[in-house]
Amino acid sequence: MPEPLLEVRDLIKHFPIRRGLFGREAGQVRAVDGVSFDVRQGEVLGLVGESGCGKTTTGRCILRLIEPDSGTVRFDGRDITRLPRRELRPLRRQMQVIFQDPYSSLNPRLTVGSMLGEALAIHGLARGAKARTRVAELLDLVGLSPDHARRYPHEFSGGQRQRIGVARALAVEPRLIVADEPVSALDVSIQAQIVNLLQELQRKMGLTYLFVAHDLSVVEHISDRVAVMVLGRIVELAGAEALYRAPRHPYTLSLLSAIPVPDPERRRSRIVLKGDVPSPAHPPTGCHFHPRCPIARERCSREEPALREVAPGHVSACHFAEELAEPGVLTRAPAVASQAPPVPPG
Repeated sequence: MPEPLLEVRDLIKHFPIRRGLFGREAGQVRAVDGVSFDVRQGEVLGLVGESGCGKTTTGRCILRLIEPDSGTVRFDGRDITRLPRRELRPLRRQMQVIFQDPYSSLNPRLTVGSMLGEALAIHGLARGAKARTRVAELLDLVGLSPDHARRYPHEFSGGQRQRIGVARALAVEPRLIVADEPVSALDVSIQAQIVNLLQELQRKMGLTYLFVAHDLSVVEHISDRVAVMVLGRIVELAGAEALYRAPRHPYTLSLLSAIPVPDPERRRSRIVLKGDVPSPAHPPTGCHFHPRCPIARERCSREEPALREVAPGHVSACHFAEELAEPGVLTRAPAVASQAPPVPPG
């Protein structure tokens, strides 16, 4: 088994809540609250969860676009958490990001050729004619024409702009790419094209991805393993096939039940969670998911579940993860979860 390229241990990032005329701290938003995982060389790890669970902040802390409060991030065996900026800069070449919004992530005042050439110049990879040749190669690699180098971002569609974002990440020949919801702002048909492009580039270049998303159907298509987050914590991590076939956390089960089935003849029982999503500024005691959990018991409100192995390579932070292997356990749960009526065809 390949050695981990990226090792994250006990990563924490809290944002202060400031109020009043003098901006005094009145609390903290626990965006990332003790996250740990590994990503092996050549692997795609999907990081999923609903909006506000901390997955984007996790990715940005790993790249040190946001400085973490504590914890360690090791890249290729080297602790990069406290490296000074001067020593961190060479590592930027090996760790790149694809941003969620293809509109705001590109400089509207630069041509595509200038943007890609800037990355090459900053890292001393190419200048002049050599840089122009490399820019043409990058555009061809992501399915664009070399002539597009003379155009500005506003002259492209959303899917084309995201291809430019991918080309910019590839320009410096990275080993790890944090893809921060790279398809969520695109039409469904374009999403498939970008996901297929990322898979093809991984095969060609041996890339490693941390793929951040909230769409589980997309994550299933591209990921080798999947980690599920709730309010700043990972609650389940397993191989993609095992997690989709036999999830061992109630939150994962509810997410999977919400995936649309593209067949009007097939009906799926939805698990509808009651109550509001708790605030990350005031997370519940014990298990963060217990106020909405279909199988929550008294123990869940007072005792935080440890992330433990419940099957080979499959970890879950649920006191009753073993019970979830029983068919229909959530549909038998009293009152907390309800079954939504099936949607009629058409």
